[in-house]
Amino acid sequence: MKEFNGQWDLSILYDGIDDAKLTADVEKLGDAIKEANEIVAAREQMPHKDLLHRYIDVSETIAALSEKLFIYANLVYSTDTSNMQAAGLMGKLQAMLSETSAADTAVRHLISSMDDLEDLIASDGALSGYAYFLRTIKEDSKYLLSEQEEKLFSLMNISGASAWRDLHSTLTSTVSVDYRGEEIPLSAARNLAYDGDPAVRKEAYEAELKCYPKVEQSAAFALNSIKLQVLNECRLRGYASPLDQALYDSRMSRKTLDALIGAMNDYMPKFREYLKAKGKALGHENGLPWYDMFAPMGSLDKKYTVDEAKEYLLEIFGGFDSELHDMVKRAFEENWIDFFPRKGKVGGAFDCGVPSARQSRVLTNFDGAFGDIVTLAHELGHAFHDRQVFGHSILQQEYSMPVAETASTFNEVLVVSKAIERAESKEEKLALIENQLQDACQIITDIYSRYLFETSVFENRDNEFMDPERMCELMHQAQLASYGDGITEDTLHPYMWLCKGHYYSGGLSFYNFPYAFGGLFARGLYALYKKQGSDFVPLYKALLNATSVNNVEDTAKMAGIDLTDKAFWCEGLQSLSDEIDEFIELLK
Repeated sequence: MKEFNGQWDLSILYDGIDDAKLTADVEKLGDAIKEANEIVAAREQMPHKDLLHRYIDVSETIAALSEKLFIYANLVYSTDTSNMQAAGLMGKLQAMLSETSAADTAVRHLISSMDDLEDLIASDGALSGYAYFLRTIKEDSKYLLSEQEEKLFSLMNISGASAWRDLHSTLTSTVSVDYRGEEIPLSAARNLAYDGDPAVRKEAYEAELKCYPKVEQSAAFALNSIKLQVLNECRLRGYASPLDQALYDSRMSRKTLDALIGAMNDYMPKFREYLKAKGKALGHENGLPWYDMFAPMGSLDKKYTVDEAKEYLLEIFGGFDSELHDMVKRAFEENWIDFFPRKGKVGGAFDCGVPSARQSRVLTNFDGAFGDIVTLAHELGHAFHDRQVFGHSILQQEYSMPVAETASTFNEVLVVSKAIERAESKEEKLALIENQLQDACQIITDIYSRYLFETSVFENRDNEFMDPERMCELMHQAQLASYGDGITEDTLHPYMWLCKGHYYSGGLSFYNFPYAFGGLFARGLYALYKKQGSDFVPLYKALLNATSVNNVEDTAKMAGIDLTDKAFWCEGLQSLSDEIDEFIELLK
């Protein structure tokens, strides 16, 4: 165990960009890419069974090496966006992997045309373990382009959407906020939204808004360029829209999304009721100002050290499952977590599974508030999900966006619900319920606004280049439609399109509704846990394990849940509605 300094330990991967092991792995990756190209050259002469075995073997080698290298470069870059060596390594890896696009496409086209594929899967024990992977190739083939077109897309993406995304990360991690005469990182300024002093919250919000014009033009160029690339690629591949592509990639039906969004829309007035009640309690008569959205209430103003956060989580998780408890203990003690904000480090929080080590790495911007403990629980939930799929081949470890938020949000519900149960005073209970409603409002009300905003951006991009003013206008409209009179209109946050990195991906559109899906799905699973007790835990782990080899509807059926039924989503929302009623009653 390395000495604690608040930063993660990446030595499980490499000791630096110049590490000889990293250089050797880059060379091995090049050899594997060469082998992949040799396979495609001989594909027509090879028996189908031999082709499948060789293709799977080389694909696993390429996936294992490229993921290890990419993960290391990305983790280094995430904590120091001025590190051009890390950025250069990512660019080099993208260029190398673009050389596999044509070969991979050619083999996938051949696999998709195999009449004997199912017979081979059934008769070969080794191939049967890759049934989902092989069947997905066949299903995905309808959206594949030609070999040369796939290679071209891969090459162009390096200087296209991927480069624009990196620009956005650099802009938001390096822009400074002038707060009370001091230059602080944007992530640190946004953390002040949770401060107990109303003057601090308001001044930090105003200072944050003033920093965005420094980078708004560049960010707008980035977002316009990324969304246009997505639209063009969708048309060429045959997707009806970026939303249809997102649903397909999510292994989720439109019927499920419609049920989810419909239920959310039905309950939106209830969340506005919560916001207005909170605003009134804080002395605002006509809704809640944006800068007070995360204002702490009750007596939960304690600041936690990292050690206190660790003991808090271990005590709660230990009552649920020993495997989760032990993994979280390792995460703290073996430096899996990069805790504190600093210049050059990206904002927000994320988890990154490290398959080669069967561990994870978690980035957060810890400030000691109870919400930061909940954030840690959330990201460590992702890590627990990673752990459940590490048993699959590396080719079958990736789970789709909606179920990606299941274990993370389940952890949140577990932590906050336990805390509410143990509250010793009305003020503590009020603080905990309000904290949970804060999070729920984000994954329902704010996510709905993000969904509306991204929809409008795609609808407008073909006909116009949206400058910063237009982006702010579309964001204002989306927030007004979602928050309504719950937030005072003149304090809505016009630059949420700039500070949220979720919009800046060429390969991951609509990374918003999965949060609502995960939040409500997790609440449904938590209700099952409350009924079944410890008997639920093996089912929960089996469900998480199945997420990377099933669509979301079939995964949910393992727990007896029909995701296409609006009533299921309304059950989760009604539980939140009941908490809003309890919150309002406590305020009296």
